[in-house]
Amino acid sequence: MSKAFWFKAFWFRRRLLMASVSTGLVSGLVFAIPAVAAQDEETNVQNLPPVEVAAPPPTARRPAPTRPVARVVGAPSSRPKTRIYVYPTSPGTGRGLDVDKVPSAVNAVDANQIKRTGSLNVTDALRDNIPGVSISEVTGNPFQPNVEFRGFLASPVVGTPQGLAVYQNGIRINEAFSDAVNWDLIPTAAIRSVTLVTNNPAFGLNALGGAINLQMKDGFTYQGAELDLMGGSFGRIQGSAQWGKTVDKNYGVYAALEGLHDNGFRNFSQSDVRRFYGDVGYKAGDSEFHVNMGVAKNDFGASATVPAELLDKYWGATYTTPQTTSNRVGYLNLTAKADATPTWTLEGNAHVRRYEQKIVDGNPTDAQECGADPGLLCFGDDTTPANGTNGLQLANPFAPGTIPGEIDRGSIRSTTFGVSGQATNTDQLFGHDNRFVMGATYDASVTRYNATAEIGSMGENYVVSGSGLFLGPTGVPDTVAGPVSLRTVNQYNGLYAMDTFNVTDAFAITGGGRFNAARVTLEDQLGTDLNGDHTFYRFNPVLGGTYKIAPELTAYAGYSEANRVPTPLELGCADPVRPCLIAAFLVSDPPLKQVVSKTIEAGFRGTRELNIGTLGWKVGGFRATNYDDIVAVPAVGRTGFGYFTNVGRTRRQGFEAEVNIKSSTLQFQASYAFVDARYLDAFELGSESPFRDPVTETIQVLPGNQIPAIPRHRVKVGIDYAVTDVWKVGGNALFVSSQYFVGDESNQYSKLPSYTVFNLHTSYQVTKNFQLYGKVDNIFDRRYATYGQFFDRGALPNFTNGGADFTDPRSLSPARPRAFYAGMRVTF
Repeated sequence: MSKAFWFKAFWFRRRLLMASVSTGLVSGLVFAIPAVAAQDEETNVQNLPPVEVAAPPPTARRPAPTRPVARVVGAPSSRPKTRIYVYPTSPGTGRGLDVDKVPSAVNAVDANQIKRTGSLNVTDALRDNIPGVSISEVTGNPFQPNVEFRGFLASPVVGTPQGLAVYQNGIRINEAFSDAVNWDLIPTAAIRSVTLVTNNPAFGLNALGGAINLQMKDGFTYQGAELDLMGGSFGRIQGSAQWGKTVDKNYGVYAALEGLHDNGFRNFSQSDVRRFYGDVGYKAGDSEFHVNMGVAKNDFGASATVPAELLDKYWGATYTTPQTTSNRVGYLNLTAKADATPTWTLEGNAHVRRYEQKIVDGNPTDAQECGADPGLLCFGDDTTPANGTNGLQLANPFAPGTIPGEIDRGSIRSTTFGVSGQATNTDQLFGHDNRFVMGATYDASVTRYNATAEIGSMGENYVVSGSGLFLGPTGVPDTVAGPVSLRTVNQYNGLYAMDTFNVTDAFAITGGGRFNAARVTLEDQLGTDLNGDHTFYRFNPVLGGTYKIAPELTAYAGYSEANRVPTPLELGCADPVRPCLIAAFLVSDPPLKQVVSKTIEAGFRGTRELNIGTLGWKVGGFRATNYDDIVAVPAVGRTGFGYFTNVGRTRRQGFEAEVNIKSSTLQFQASYAFVDARYLDAFELGSESPFRDPVTETIQVLPGNQIPAIPRHRVKVGIDYAVTDVWKVGGNALFVSSQYFVGDESNQYSKLPSYTVFNLHTSYQVTKNFQLYGKVDNIFDRRYATYGQFFDRGALPNFTNGGADFTDPRSLSPARPRAFYAGMRVTF
């Protein structure tokens, strides 16, 4: 039988298995143990889950303060209860600070908002619901997006300078080798809430622009069962199942399973996502213990931009294949929380995480036939020998006229272990309410990185076919083509303390800081060139205050500092004379300075009850200045090669405004964000820009030039309306303004155009436990790109134009065309 038949049969069995496993998880748990129908958790103030606080009625002045005890909504208690909304101010998983006392912007997304996107990617909910968030599919895959907030990035692309810290259940999940964030590994169905915390150094390294804090569901916060299946355009089929139950009031059990296959709209852009998350918890009085774990096994294609001239011919085009990414993760977390006294809460966690990534990347190559002897291969020019791994010059295996290519392979295997502890005290201070938090964190990671380069031939479809010949160290002094085997060790320590003091019932001040100590060790496994030992220290302060002007109006202001240390990847690739293939090859290079960001922000927020629902609004401004900022600089004429360098100061400033209405009938949200990101110091930069100096192949970046890939304006509008008790309709619109291309740091080329996208969705509750839903993304089938950069036009010919040279310097990440999806959701 044909290979196509077996391929289709394999996928049919695979999809059937995914549905069977999902159904089996739900049905097995539901029929084995009685369960109640899953209910959507109510949220309100800034979309935070409510907390019921049992405490004595307030008095004018309490002589002996008693700390309010946070309990799960619905927990039995004989004491009076008040529902409050709290916000995280530290990495711990315990109860945060009353929203009215938070001296920074409040941004939160709840589980219902995530569910309404119909996506297994939490970044879609961040994009739709947080004013300053923008997403670009720089990898060409919707499950591996760049998340940009206020000009700072959390990206899965190894080599992207990261500016956001990401936490899951109080544990930092930026990967050890490059601080990258693999959004595809996060179990989206299991997320209870997401908060984007700004202006707060307690979240440690990388929190330059803020920290994305994910709190996961457990058997105490989620009861019932749910099965969700959806399919649609581009071969999309996905399913998720989750179940939670409280057993004998003391035990809570939760599990979530997700699976997805998508063919993608581009060639070679298939995606497969498989994730599991589980939690077992125990409660006794005011003590709580959890064991949670997760595994994921994901595979993706199409991980690069495409020349604009190819996209003009076909919107689903790709450039240089193969481009595949395989991510694997497994983690185990232990958390504990206990009330040591009526005013002291102690909590801690221990975690271990194993992460593996394999990347296969087809590229142009600097290998070519030698001028004097076409039977041999040279590198970089037609005279320098291209050596194999044995140190001998490679023979040319290709027929005359063959265009050579290169298949670069890289693997990252990281094991991370960490422990942390936190103590919270709510004793009064000088007769005033006070909340004091202190904590310590320790994380250690061991990473093994390997990379090889195989010479191949480039086909007219830009597919590289391997030859079995692998490059060894080539060229003097340029040795970047050789294999790499590197072992790195990261040790991150942190101590933090924060205090919020109520000067009056309306006025509160917050102060504190965090001390970070980091050590990064590089051990070359093939020689000594990459060996290095780097240490970094930094104390980051925070100071802020809030004032409740009226019961429905609060003002806030704050100042903080944060830092990020260079990653092992950046430390191993910082020499402009000896660039390396980003995410593939490293060389011996000088050290980099750590990045320090200083941020100030202020604003107003409030809520008010109206006849049509609860009105929430906020408006605020910010300014963040980075010192010794690190950027990735491309090496001109060498596709994929580059280096990292400090470029002095950069600044990101702007403001955000949002208004929303929430009721059982209407959900409405509208927001606007302005981000002005600029370089403050002059420097010279290698670039593929058509405006570069023809002799030095560089551009001159001047103070005031805008930072590329950061749109200045974002407008978001979303509405959901209950037409009847069982039928809901809704939609959202997203406008993102133009942005400069990466490589155009001198701002001389025209910008990547702005775009506006409209999406629609609807749901129909057939019965109490059965719902049908559907959605249409990009309803006007708008063709637009979310990211753009310049590329080497001379590296390969334009096969779609008879083999002529490329003339357009732009390379783009095309967005997904119009897509239709339909699904069903069953609750038990």
